[in-house]
Amino acid sequence: MAKKDNKNQTKYPYNEREQMDLILSTLNTGLVLLDPDFTVIWANAMTWKMFPDKNLYGKKCYVVAENRTEPCDGCQALLAMRDGEVHLREFKNQLNNRWYQTLAMPIKDVDGRVINVLESTTDIDDKKQVEIARDQALKELKVLKKKLEEENIYLKSEIREARLISDMIGTSNALRYVQTRIAQVAPTDTFVLIQGETGVGKELVARAIHDNSKRVPKPFIKVNCAAIPSNLVESELFGHEKGAFTDAIQLRKGRFELADTGTLFLDEISELPQDIQAKLLRVLQDGEFERVGGVRTIKCDVRIIAATNKDLNAEVAVGRFRADLFYRLNVYPITMPPLRKRRGDIPLLVEHFIALLAPPIGKRIERIPRKIMDQLKAYDWPGNVRELRNVIERSLITSPNSTFHVPDSLILKKHSAAAIGSSLSLEEIQRQHIQAVLEKTDGRIEGSKGAAEMLQLKPSTLRHRMKKLGIKR
Repeated sequence: MAKKDNKNQTKYPYNEREQMDLILSTLNTGLVLLDPDFTVIWANAMTWKMFPDKNLYGKKCYVVAENRTEPCDGCQALLAMRDGEVHLREFKNQLNNRWYQTLAMPIKDVDGRVINVLESTTDIDDKKQVEIARDQALKELKVLKKKLEEENIYLKSEIREARLISDMIGTSNALRYVQTRIAQVAPTDTFVLIQGETGVGKELVARAIHDNSKRVPKPFIKVNCAAIPSNLVESELFGHEKGAFTDAIQLRKGRFELADTGTLFLDEISELPQDIQAKLLRVLQDGEFERVGGVRTIKCDVRIIAATNKDLNAEVAVGRFRADLFYRLNVYPITMPPLRKRRGDIPLLVEHFIALLAPPIGKRIERIPRKIMDQLKAYDWPGNVRELRNVIERSLITSPNSTFHVPDSLILKKHSAAAIGSSLSLEEIQRQHIQAVLEKTDGRIEGSKGAAEMLQLKPSTLRHRMKKLGIKR
């Protein structure tokens, strides 16, 4: 019988139990064996590192893990013991403030009864912190996306208004004074009250202040207080919660929230209802508000620029505007002069509007007759720059060639400085005035908003006067 060769046989220094303990000790996962009472009857080396304790054995797992007096909420070992299924849970340890993932596996006897639970616990704190940071970033991106969408909706509505004046056109002393005032106040956060007649360009002043301020990268939000129904003003300014009223089908942010860190332009502020004036004053003083139907106080950092075409001192005197709100807004007043007080700017404005409006209409203007320019300069322009722009656009449409032509009826709608200071007879002035009114009513004499009503004459009297002056409809 041949001898057995033992030279190539490997000798192991450990028995099977010791080998298994050695393998388990190298894992980066803590392993714990629990009896039905959740008492620790065995643990590997990693468990001792995770939960330092001189004697784990014989203690309840929840005492070891978090020094609790009863099992943890949603304890995976308890669930595994009850239903005999594998359960996985992530939780934040209340003692060391770290995140763990624990897997509980039931161990059953030959009859299928759970006699022990083996728990594997892995420290996932680093991974969890990355996930939390990611989720927070996604949440912030979602909020930012929502805000950008809301601002985009608002900006699209603003674009539809076709802002045609891109700069303050003119070299008159009156305009230069306004520009100086703008340069002084723009770098500050001071409230500004812009006063001036309709059509002088108050919004242009507000935009110039914003564009030259430190808030220029932030939103410039406009509110026309005269255009909002009184029952919707509060919601428009401060927003509303879902269900705040019948039509509030979703949460809506107000103009103050949209303008946060930027500028809010309150145009025609004299038209605000008095109850809203009181709420506006509170926001200006405290820098916070609540949405309609909401209870949460929202803080905002908004620069206010207000504008009005009314004399707010007179409005305060008759009780239509709160004195305290007026004093709060009137920190730095700027008055935009009417066009009739800066007639020297009219030629520049005419050239600007022709260059701006002629290409879309398909016209190319190469000559502006001196007589036409003199007429434009002489007219009082009760509608100011806005009226001038409209006259230029209508005149471009009717100009038959490259020479700019303005129909007389467009600049003689009202008694102008040219008519009053010229040698025109009273009869001629009447003729021109009636013609202008008839043009405005499209030749309609009678009825509501007819020429007779506008001229405060009886229709029969107007017809007689038209016949006498040789005016045809």
